Amino acid sequence: MLEALKEEVFKANLDLVKHGLVIFTWGNASAIDRGKGLFVIKPSGVDYDVMKPSDMVVCDMDGKVVEGTLKPSSDMPTHLYLYKHFEDIGGVVHTHSTYATAWAQAGVGIPNIGTTHADYFAQDIPCTRQMNEEEVFGEYERDTGKVIVERFEGIKPIEVPGVLVHNHGPFSWGEDVHNAVHNAVVMEQVAIMASISLSVNPALKMNPLLIKKHYERKHGKNAYYGQ
Repeated sequence: MLEALKEEVFKANLDLVKHGLVIFTWGNASAIDRGKGLFVIKPSGVDYDVMKPSDMVVCDMDGKVVEGTLKPSSDMPTHLYLYKHFEDIGGVVHTHSTYATAWAQAGVGIPNIGTTHADYFAQDIPCTRQMNEEEVFGEYERDTGKVIVERFEGIKPIEVPGVLVHNHGPFSWGEDVHNAVHNAVVMEQVAIMASISLSVNPALKMNPLLIKKHYERKHGKNAYYGQ
């Protein structure tokens, strides 16, 4: 079932290691087949060195495992919540990459202060609020998704394909799982550059005209970057 999608998700998870975004088993990637109402996600706590495409777990939109002998990632309910509420996305990635996680632990969104950031994110990368006691000790992973969706009120997820979860770490998404990985890599890089830039000039502000220019030259009907 969904063998091609399992292969894609498997490769996407390995790409997180290749790009230095995860160590040990600190990350997960998933992809959805909206036509079938199923999504594929990395199994929980399985080492990347021994993981196989056949280990990927297929879940339905109620979060029930429909194929696979291993437990899905513990973050599966977060992925599911995002798929249900962000209807244009096809893949989700979660990592604990160093700099993006540091910004999340600080509880601060990553400001859009350079053209690299603006090429991929139309505005700042937001950080969620802190979770309350009921959310932490209730349906924690599902409610992680809930606070992300809450934070995106008034923001188009396709224009800002990533978020920092307060005290936790980054989630990214995209039109497919490979695009979600790509956005996770970009988010880590702009987190690094923002950290350095603000240490040099804490009062740094971005020219909003450049944000609009750089985002729109890569995205939308008048985009002209690339072949």
